[in-house]
Order: sequence, then C-alpha cells, then structure tokens
Amino acid sequence: MTTVATIWLILPLFVGFCLYLMPRVDRFLALGVAAVSSGFGGWLILQQATLNLALLDRFGVSLRLDDQSGFFILTNGLVTAAVILYCWGSDRKAYFYTQLCILHGSLNSVFACDDFMSVYVALECASIAVFLLISYKRSERAVWVALRYLFISNTAMLFYLMGAVLVYQASSSFAFSGLSQAPVDAVVLILIGLLTKGGVFISGLWLPMTHSESEIPVSAMLSGVAIKAGIFPLLRCAELLEGVNVVIRVFAMGTALLGVFFAIFERDIKRVFALSTISQMGFVLAVPAMGGVYALGHGLAKATLFLSSSALPSRRMDELRQKPMGHLVWGVIAIAGLSLAGLPLLVGFGAKSLVLKNVLSWQIVVMNTAAVGTAIVFARILFLPHSSQSEKPLPSGLLPAVSLLILGLVLGGVADLAAYSFGSVAKAIGTIGLGWLIYLFIGRFTLKLPQPVEKLENLIGIMSLVLIGLFSWALV
Repeated sequence: MTTVATIWLILPLFVGFCLYLMPRVDRFLALGVAAVSSGFGGWLILQQATLNLALLDRFGVSLRLDDQSGFFILTNGLVTAAVILYCWGSDRKAYFYTQLCILHGSLNSVFACDDFMSVYVALECASIAVFLLISYKRSERAVWVALRYLFISNTAMLFYLMGAVLVYQASSSFAFSGLSQAPVDAVVLILIGLLTKGGVFISGLWLPMTHSESEIPVSAMLSGVAIKAGIFPLLRCAELLEGVNVVIRVFAMGTALLGVFFAIFERDIKRVFALSTISQMGFVLAVPAMGGVYALGHGLAKATLFLSSSALPSRRMDELRQKPMGHLVWGVIAIAGLSLAGLPLLVGFGAKSLVLKNVLSWQIVVMNTAAVGTAIVFARILFLPHSSQSEKPLPSGLLPAVSLLILGLVLGGVADLAAYSFGSVAKAIGTIGLGWLIYLFIGRFTLKLPQPVEKLENLIGIMSLVLIGLFSWALV
C-alpha cells in the first residue's frame, strides 16, 4: 500500500510536466490523473484505515493518510475532473493543463502531509500554480489579481514558516505532533498563516476579488478545492491541542457569519458565490473532526455554481431579474444551492446535519443562524426568473462537468442514510423555509462590502491585526 500511495502522490506532478511533450493527449492524461485521485480518495473513505509513511524520520517529515484525508482527496479529484470536462472543447493549451495537474498534485500533497515543512512546500507549489492559472488570460486585470493573490499568500506563508521553525527548535521535529511542545509564538504564527491561506474570517477578505475575477474554471477550482489547502492543516492542528481547537471553533463562527452576511446583500453573483465560500469554510472548521465530510459537499456544490455561472446572461443580480436564465441552468444552480442549504437527499444535508449535531453548546446559536443565512443567500438566486430560452448559450463542456458534480451531490446524499431521521429532516426543511421567509421580507435590499477593506495595503493591515489579536489571546 505504501508503494501505491507514493505512486499516487507523484503521478500528478510527473504527468503535469510530461504534458508539454504530449499536447495532443493533454486532456486525457489530466483527466486520468483526476480519476486516479478520486478512486484513491474513495478507497480511503471506505476502508477507514490510516496509512503512515516516514520520509525523513529524523526531521519528522512524514505522510498520514486516513478517511479525513480521503474526503479532501476525493473532492480534489472530482472537482479537477469537472474542470477538465468543462474546458474540453476550449482552445486552452497544454500549459493550462500542466498547471492544473501541478495544482492538483500539490493539493494532494497538502492533504497527505503530516508535518509543517512538507505542508509549507506543498502550499507554496500550489500558490505558484494558482498564480499561473489566474494570470492565464494575460490581461492586465488577470495579472494584477494573480499578483495580489501571490503577495498575500507569500506574506501569510512567511508567518507560517517562522512558526514551523519555532516548532522544530522546540521539539527537534517538524511533525504536527511537535506543536504540543512549541511556544505560543509558534502556534500563533502558524495559525495566522493558515487562517489567511484558508480564507477564514477577516484574514480571508482577499478571497472575494480573487475568486470572482478569475476565469470560470479557475474560480471553480479555487472555491471548490484550492481554498481547502489552508483549512486541512488547521483541522490536523485542532486534533492535537485543545486550545487550538477552541480558537479554530471561534474563528469558524466568525467566518460563517461574516461571509453569509455580505453574501446576502452582494449584487454580483460571482461575488455572492465567493463570499459564500468564506461562510462555508466556517462550517468546515466548526467541528474539526467532521471537516472532511463538509468539505466534500461544499466542494462539489461550489464548483457546480461557478461553472454554471458561465451560462448566465449577466453577473449583476438586478440585470438577472430582467434577463431570465434558462431552465436547465436554473435547475443546476438550484440543486447546488439547496445542497449547501442542507436539503434532504443531497450530500449537503448529511454534512450540515452532522456538523450542527456535533457543535459545542456555545456554538449552537451562531452556527444555526449561519445555516439560516445560507438559505437566504440561495433564496436570492432561486427566486430569480428563468425561462425556456436564454440570451446566453450553454458552453460546450458545461453539461458533462456539472453532470459529474451533481451525480456526486445526489449519490452522497442518498448514501448517508444514517443522517436521516424525522427530527433532522424537519429541522433542515424548517431552516430552509425560515431563510426563504426572511428573504421575502428583506427583498432586494443591497449592501456593498466597503471597497477599501479589500485593498492590498489594508489586507496586510488586517492580517497584522489578527496576528496581534492571537498574541493577545495567547498571553491571557
């Protein structure tokens, strides 16, 4: 099994670099890589076994694969496959698929690593691939958004690296387990790096512009799976230290409310999806032990939403009320949105029920409020007009891509029969109904996120404020 895991880990990077030599089969090779990851992730979930592999034991550099990893790996495989299917008939060159494979492999590495240094290397590789994918169009706007992302990411990872060095200094190991012996400075620096990288709370305010201004397939990849590269190590750290677990749960509540609040009033539909991603990361972190299940449901639904936005006649909510979308696109968006809202028979129902049943007593009110907020967010879209004809034709690769993702949403919802009880189903339907009722009262009221908050210089200042706040918590 160790050999299989090693081949799986190396395969995306090897294939990615080989695509330049075989551009005629670039899509087939990339799709094959995604299929292998999907199968491997599914196997980890079904087996519920743990595989540990020491690489540099002296330094604590190691791999750990378990069912938690499996959910993230499966998400990575399915979302990557959907993006490749969406781009199948486009004129994108082998360069694009090379970067997609490198990103896919780097994310797999994050989900497999069990030490801070390997995670650092994998995250930096992923950041470079994301930068190149965002800037693929070579327009001035795309290059600026990519550079902005890279600068924020590198700044965050500088804090993280300093924390990792302090962990090694205290424990003579980079292993996650060394965190228990590290000083509070190390914990704080690592947390600020990962919180920023994972788009959590106000440290994640770089996310709306980055995800909404990227090309459609890149947006789907970023919100569907890449953002979770910063989330996964947080879940691992929460398993080790009770204090870190509490802090992460607190940030989970803050980010769930922050994202959903601005998503309710946002007027740009791609920014609605991006702000919703911030909120949904709160649900992934709210109960660290259950994070993988929710990450899978979110990844499939959010990739569906971003890919489907390519068939909308406009990005503006007010214009969409005048230019109806097609019935098919509306149906696809409705399924994905209802899954995130927790509708029974979709994977989001089981994931959300599992999280809300296992939150601590002091999290109950906030997380249930955020759940109602999610229903409000997607009610805004579900109540938009739709007709048999739309001004914008469907992209050629949209149907195969969303069909794969919707199949995952439905099969995941049906498979988790243990989540179904009269109480859980009633609560889910009641939450969605309450959200729709509130939407009817707030109507078309809009509230735009203050633009100065998203400026680059202010994002660095916000990151510094969060760092000061974490140090204050540590010293109390």
